[in-house]
Amino acid sequence: MIMISDPKNNKPRQAQTGAFLELAFRPFFLLASLFSILSLLLWNGFFTGDVTLHVYGGPLWWHMHEMLFGFVAAIIIGFLLTAVQTWTKIRSLNSTGLLLLVAVWMIARGLFLLPNSVPHWLIALLDIAFLPLATAALAYPIIKARLWRNLIFIPILLLMSIANISMHSKVVTPLEPFIDNSSTLMVLLVTLVMSIMGGRVFPMFTANGTQTARVEPIAYLEKVVIGSTLLALISSLPFIKLPSTLSAAIFFIASAAHAVRVFRWKIWVTIKTPLVWSLHISYWCIALGLFIYGLSEVSTMVNHSQAIHTLTVGAMATMILSMISRVSLGHTGRKIEVGRIMTFGLIAIILCFVIRVFLGYFLSDYRYVISIAVGFWVIGYGCFVTLYFPILSKPRQA
Repeated sequence: MIMISDPKNNKPRQAQTGAFLELAFRPFFLLASLFSILSLLLWNGFFTGDVTLHVYGGPLWWHMHEMLFGFVAAIIIGFLLTAVQTWTKIRSLNSTGLLLLVAVWMIARGLFLLPNSVPHWLIALLDIAFLPLATAALAYPIIKARLWRNLIFIPILLLMSIANISMHSKVVTPLEPFIDNSSTLMVLLVTLVMSIMGGRVFPMFTANGTQTARVEPIAYLEKVVIGSTLLALISSLPFIKLPSTLSAAIFFIASAAHAVRVFRWKIWVTIKTPLVWSLHISYWCIALGLFIYGLSEVSTMVNHSQAIHTLTVGAMATMILSMISRVSLGHTGRKIEVGRIMTFGLIAIILCFVIRVFLGYFLSDYRYVISIAVGFWVIGYGCFVTLYFPILSKPRQA
């Protein structure tokens, strides 16, 4: 079971290390959310022609890389380095060690904006180092406690590191398909992580949040969900070339499996609980994104970008915003409920997804689509940064 809560025997350390560096969720949730806002505003300015953007790898490469390996990867590391303390009852990375890891992540983000002042190899080295360093910090307590079941995240994070290396190789070798394959690999790796974590905790969150009976998993369905998602991921690897119809079939099967799984969790009982219905919607976007991906292989009705943004904005961004809102409350000793402002933020990020993926059918000028979508993202994550800054920067409540 993936549980993200603060072991009681670790509370006294908070005063010694300082609240902000007490656990990884604090700096990574707050800084990554703020970074997502700033980077999307820059990207929108470039896309509309209002900003001249000189960045390492070029604007398109930078946008794709930073939303995946800058924003999403930092959130994942914040989750895992927080959860591992609960799994193992061993103190996870904190204080100076956590500060150094955060510094590596932040310096890399800054150096991307200085491509003419810093050697490219140094920029790449610092950025690539983040995930392996975080993986080592995650692996240590798992191995020490011999919790082999949770080692599944280690190869996933290492594959993410390989995908990052692949993306950086695009900067020195002009192979355009390589960037697409590498970023797609990362998207599907994160989708796999969401599938694993969602299956383990969403039924519990639903039962606890709605005071209804917990939906128990069906063993064979769980195997089909993870197996088909893994197969979809493998089929996207750059050295595997499948016929379009076969590739589409794999994604359709994965989509159907996820749809059956999330339907069983009964979204209709969550209407009054924003931190639960938002998770359900994000998981429905996994099923929808995989379906659109398969359809894009055999039809011109939709395209690859729509599939990717359904998985990234619809599934990842919505799930992340909901989860970090929940985890931040629970880990700081607060009641796990959000008010109207954060509920509005969750609605805003869902609208961001709908606009980014579907408004292009109705607006001919795509600059407006991007600008409106970015606006709703800023509202959604802006609500989190504003409301949760004092929560994440102050000591845990008694």
